Amino acid sequence: MSSLQVHQKVLLVSGSLIDCSQPLDGQITIFHHQDSFPSTQWQVSDCHFKALIHLQPGPNRVRLDFSPVRRSLDGNISVHTAWFNVNYLPLNSAPPLHLAILVAKDSPMTFDAVPERIKREGNGIETAIRKFRMAGYLWQAFTGEQMNRYGLGRRCFRFDEEWQCGTLSNRDFNSGTFRNEAKIHIIRLEQTVAEIQDLNNAQQNPNATSGGKLFEFAMDACRNYFQLKPGQKRYVSAMFMDTRWDKEANLVRGHAAIGGGDGSLFVGIFGSHALQSYPSHIEEVFPAFNDCTRTDTDFVANDCNESGSSWEAANIGIGAHLHETGHLLGCPHQESGIMLREYVTLNRTFCVKESYSTRTKSAGIRLCQQSDECSWHRLDVLRFRFHPCFALPSDVPQAGEDDMQIWAVDGNAATITASSGLAWVEIREEGVEVCHAWIEFVDLSNGLSNAPRQITLTEAEIRQRMQKSDPSKKLQLQIFTCKGESQTIDDFVQLVGKSSKTKLPDGRAAFRSMRYGAPVTDNSQNEDIIFQSAFAQTKILLSVRIYHGMAVDGIEFFYEDMTSQLFGKRGGKEGGDVFSLDARRGEAISGFYVRAGAWIDAIQILTSAGRKSDIYGNATNGSGYVYILCHGTFKLC
Repeated sequence: MSSLQVHQKVLLVSGSLIDCSQPLDGQITIFHHQDSFPSTQWQVSDCHFKALIHLQPGPNRVRLDFSPVRRSLDGNISVHTAWFNVNYLPLNSAPPLHLAILVAKDSPMTFDAVPERIKREGNGIETAIRKFRMAGYLWQAFTGEQMNRYGLGRRCFRFDEEWQCGTLSNRDFNSGTFRNEAKIHIIRLEQTVAEIQDLNNAQQNPNATSGGKLFEFAMDACRNYFQLKPGQKRYVSAMFMDTRWDKEANLVRGHAAIGGGDGSLFVGIFGSHALQSYPSHIEEVFPAFNDCTRTDTDFVANDCNESGSSWEAANIGIGAHLHETGHLLGCPHQESGIMLREYVTLNRTFCVKESYSTRTKSAGIRLCQQSDECSWHRLDVLRFRFHPCFALPSDVPQAGEDDMQIWAVDGNAATITASSGLAWVEIREEGVEVCHAWIEFVDLSNGLSNAPRQITLTEAEIRQRMQKSDPSKKLQLQIFTCKGESQTIDDFVQLVGKSSKTKLPDGRAAFRSMRYGAPVTDNSQNEDIIFQSAFAQTKILLSVRIYHGMAVDGIEFFYEDMTSQLFGKRGGKEGGDVFSLDARRGEAISGFYVRAGAWIDAIQILTSAGRKSDIYGNATNGSGYVYILCHGTFKLC
């Protein structure tokens, strides 16, 4: 194997024996760089193997020894050795994914487990930390491998780590060896166990109405714990410690599977009800994903009736929590992959064979190959490529807010521009949650130098990309830039239709851009302003008065002949604020920077001389957009 460069501590590798004339079983022993980590053994089946390798920062030279099950003719075991080099470059400049365990203020600090498990490994907070940490490194190994398979290198999120007693090897745990490993934040909730367990996810209980309350509890607790400063963002994948299986009610209490955020804090939550089945160390990964012990519902849950055995429970717990982590990283539900519950086969990524499945009531796969494994969807890895948690030191920084613009042009088409480059567009019909069609504009394996700054999309081209199309439904597009930002077109046909076109008084055609802001009351009205100075040479624009308070109420344009044009109304700050133009030097308005959410929160004037006004209104609310005028047409809602 050739030298690799990776960015995660635990690397997933797979391979096969060369010159293998007949199927061979045995084991691969991994000897880590300079014996920096205890050796581990991994099963070989039909000449194939999969293994996890612990890496040290910098160059690593790793040895693999294969020992077959069968002895040679002279009675000795023949050992075959291979070496490969891998360079581990930690991504300390990227924001980390934090792992947290949420505990009630009166929590007993235990999780559900059968008596035999409790006797063997315990079910307290220290055991929970080890298991959750190992699950996190499995997420990381899985994601890094998936990014590589899609041709995007081994990009991956990193964890918030600290110097502590290592748990990734059982020998580290027993000997007290210290390592830099993922920190598990223990966060106290303000709620009691009873308050948490009275709230349940509607997925489990159709009569539950307050499953989202658990997410609110988690958001509040994380916000208080991390003490975010203005402008900061945090990404937290959290587990409720006090989840409990209620056999009589046939319900998992204190559990919700939700992921999302508020723009600064992004959280994914899951329960601890499958935690007993997780591996605690690297050495336990293969045994955990092949443990056929039946789930004893006297003590633990059979989640969604898909956790009938221990290895299947590990799939559900580790995989479904990864699904929620995908949500907090910006991934919606997809047509396939982790974001469509394909994590029920997560075990196949780490094992070369599969045990009997109670879910399918069938024998497992003799040899788990890539085509049998679950995956991230292509649209997930596209999001990851541009997510700050996946940034590499070699990436060109994208400072400031993006300036994507979308406006209609002739031919039932729309032109889209973005200075950072356009990456891809997702296509949906109204009412369809999952995206089945998309267009990519850049070859990500060759960097972003070929990313187009401007594209034109036609209705015919978009419908051609769809397997089937219903003209009676709205055509919705979500367009992504190479900065990872996006804008949504709710009705593409309307955007490029007749309503988006207008004529200037001098006969020239003009086109409206996308709407900024959204009407939130029934009496909202649309207004159009066409600058008189755009078509009448005798009209010279001298100044602009902006009426604003916590939002923009109106804008008035004043001309040299003492006339004015009012857009909106005069309100907010008495008299508003005035921005003057240097008409003697031909300075004119070239565009606007707009902060918009449900309405126009703030606005800034851009001029042909390169000047910018102050930002009038609430400069921190909404999202930022840059709007460049064309033919002097201006529309706000």
